Amino acid sequence: FAAPVDVVEGCRLPVLRKNQENEDEWPLAEILSVKEIPGRKLYYVHYIDFNKRLDEWVTPDRLDMKKLQFPKKEAKTPTKNGLPGSRPSSPESEVRKSLDLNLQTATAPSRGKTLPTPKRKAESVSLATQVSPATPVPSLPGLAEASQASVYPAVRDTNTFNLKSNARDDHEQLTSLTTNGTARRPMPNQPGRKRKQPPNCGGTDEIIKVFQYNNSPRCANVYLQPGEDSQDSSDGIPSTPRMTGSLVSDRSHDDIVTRMKNIDCIELGRHRLKPWYFSPYPQELTTLPILYLCEFCLKYLKSLKCLQRHLTKCNLRHPPGNEIYRKGTISFFEIDGRKNKTYSQNLCLLAKCFLDHKTLYYDTDPFLFYVMTEYDAKGFHIVGYFSKEKESTEDYNVACILTLPPYQRRGYGKLLIEFSYELSKVEGKTGTPEKPLSDLGLLSYRSYWSQTILEILMDLKPDNGERPQITINDISEITSVKKEDVISTLQYLNLINYYKGQYILTLSEDIVEGHERAMQKRHLRIDSKCLHFTPKDWSKRGKW
Repeated sequence: FAAPVDVVEGCRLPVLRKNQENEDEWPLAEILSVKEIPGRKLYYVHYIDFNKRLDEWVTPDRLDMKKLQFPKKEAKTPTKNGLPGSRPSSPESEVRKSLDLNLQTATAPSRGKTLPTPKRKAESVSLATQVSPATPVPSLPGLAEASQASVYPAVRDTNTFNLKSNARDDHEQLTSLTTNGTARRPMPNQPGRKRKQPPNCGGTDEIIKVFQYNNSPRCANVYLQPGEDSQDSSDGIPSTPRMTGSLVSDRSHDDIVTRMKNIDCIELGRHRLKPWYFSPYPQELTTLPILYLCEFCLKYLKSLKCLQRHLTKCNLRHPPGNEIYRKGTISFFEIDGRKNKTYSQNLCLLAKCFLDHKTLYYDTDPFLFYVMTEYDAKGFHIVGYFSKEKESTEDYNVACILTLPPYQRRGYGKLLIEFSYELSKVEGKTGTPEKPLSDLGLLSYRSYWSQTILEILMDLKPDNGERPQITINDISEITSVKKEDVISTLQYLNLINYYKGQYILTLSEDIVEGHERAMQKRHLRIDSKCLHFTPKDWSKRGKW
């Protein structure tokens, strides 16, 4: 008879869990840790291809031992002169290989600039947030068919690059290769026929004419000004964003400890939160069943009695710093990471429980924190926050952004995003969030960008009987959304079409109706009249 198999760390096997429909499923999972408690063993599992926040401790009866896979022995890397071989390729290098392969199929190889190598290695799961969806740019139907024009379904597989020719028009084969909002559309040369290369829609002074055909879907013509050059590099390869922002997680130091949740439960005011990820709270607190936080100063305490004793001495009833916005029960406080270091560090520790793609910096001096609160008779209760660098060379207006779980799916996330852009408007700048975004962050930003841009396009009025005109620059200046994000959003919505040497935007009735429904549900908005904010020039060190 067979001896019992010992499940060790690194093994993979199907594990029973409930899906969103409360049905049983057996996804493949990796054993990250094993611990023994009196009477049985427990296994900490990570579900492959699932977010880490679903990781959990499971009992042996949930493991499918028949399909057990033991960890493979790591092959030794080849050495040169006794020195260790090269490290495995990073996700960025894989992206560059994919870019090179795709470009070779579309155009002849050219000598030019190559993609810059990021200074840090970003986590592979964040690749989907680095790369905008690559969507084909279809030709617009003829004028006779314009009344039936509609938006084509967008390709949303963000983990791969698509190189796809448009089969609708054999004479205009357009391909789209998109990275973070910069598009390249090479046209293969056709024998015996010379064609002019179509302009890149990345040009930001393109004039957009908005018009209607027979009360049918609204369309927009995009014209490039004469002599305008593309923003791409000389060889047409888009440059990738810097992946080493102030708080991007450095996965080279990731280990088995930081891959596992270390806090079981957090009590914050009237809420109990189940953390999603590891956070570096003191080791002695990780064994407690509940970690208690003061909801006003965010100090962590080990017992309810300690919390009660602390509340008799804590005078705070709101976050420290200046209240710069109040409307109804919603307030925003601006907190300087240098002047309120302890609060800022405690806020980062709490946020790390729900943000996996950012690292924790104990040096909070270079950051400002904007905390959103909800007011009642007991005080100002934290709802969410975002942080930003005092000085950003990359035009980042957000470093980390988080809505606490009890307040999620209630519109507070978009309110935080809208507030960050409202600050950028006062500063007279365009901004963009620091990359990579989390999965939930990416969804929120895409939704906000889509609604904001569609709101502008739909509000344009005809001028003296002429079709209204607008440029990418105009949209960027009105919204403070960076030009690259405007372009990538238009491509994500698949509004851009190419017709007779021009780019046109087509808003179908489905897009219009969907936008109107979404705006009806969006009750929380920022009122710029309630904002009392004066930006500082942080380049002068005396301001710090």
